Amino acid sequence: MRVLIISDTHGIHDNFDRLLEVEQPFGQIIHLGDTEGGEDYIEAAAGCPVAAVRGNNDYFSDLPGEQIIEIEGRRIFMTHGHYYYVVAGVEKLIKEAGSRDVDMVMFGHTHRPLIRREDGLTVLNPGSLSYPRQEGRRPSYIVMQTGTDKNFEIFLKYL
Repeated sequence: MRVLIISDTHGIHDNFDRLLEVEQPFGQIIHLGDTEGGEDYIEAAAGCPVAAVRGNNDYFSDLPGEQIIEIEGRRIFMTHGHYYYVVAGVEKLIKEAGSRDVDMVMFGHTHRPLIRREDGLTVLNPGSLSYPRQEGRRPSYIVMQTGTDKNFEIFLKYL
């Protein structure tokens, strides 16, 4: 199954709509916060299941602040990341993920993409589709391809 991982769309859907055209088909979307009221739009446009968490700018959202989901036998901790001060580094987040017995932790908030593997834990941040902050400032996202042997291929992509 192909999983589309995005974050920090901030209520702007142009790049999300473009992404849907470019990356079809996929079986699930993961949104890591700061939809700014766009969660209903994303869910309606997706055409597949959507797992999402609330970000620091999602003031009136009913989305959970964090959640653990399972995809093909892998436990995934989803958070926006601001409660773990990810702007200053991912150490607190990695420690928290370790206490939750997960295979992956995914976060947003920094608007900078990250793929890191450490002690059996995969740490992912897709960056931002709307306000990228990394060098070159290109909107970014991650496509994760699951396999029958529980191996996941992870691709950082840019629009």
